[in-house]
Amino acid sequence: MPDALRINRLNIKMYAIVEINGQQFRVEEGKKLYVNHMNDAEEGATVEFDKVLLIDNEGAVTVGAPTVEGAKVVVEVVNPLVKGEKVIVFKMKRRKGYRKKRGHRQQFTEVKVKSVIA
Repeated sequence: MPDALRINRLNIKMYAIVEINGQQFRVEEGKKLYVNHMNDAEEGATVEFDKVLLIDNEGAVTVGAPTVEGAKVVVEVVNPLVKGEKVIVFKMKRRKGYRKKRGHRQQFTEVKVKSVIA
């Protein structure tokens, strides 16, 4: 086994797979995430998510059916509204004079994981 993999295995932290607003994220304590925009979130507020699908506690894996009982993830809202990169949608039919240009910017909420409770 290469040394890099051996060192990485020794530093295994507790992590969880959690569902937030219809998307699944791998979360660890102290990690920042950009999740789909939460309308009722205020800056500095703490939010709890209890749809924890999997927990790995230093190698001991617990898989939920469909969720892990009693597990939750506590996050703090850092920035309630972050706009993503602009996506340009351009439609054109050649020789017909048909051109449509639309833009879209996805809205996110930036959160920081405070704790993973198993």
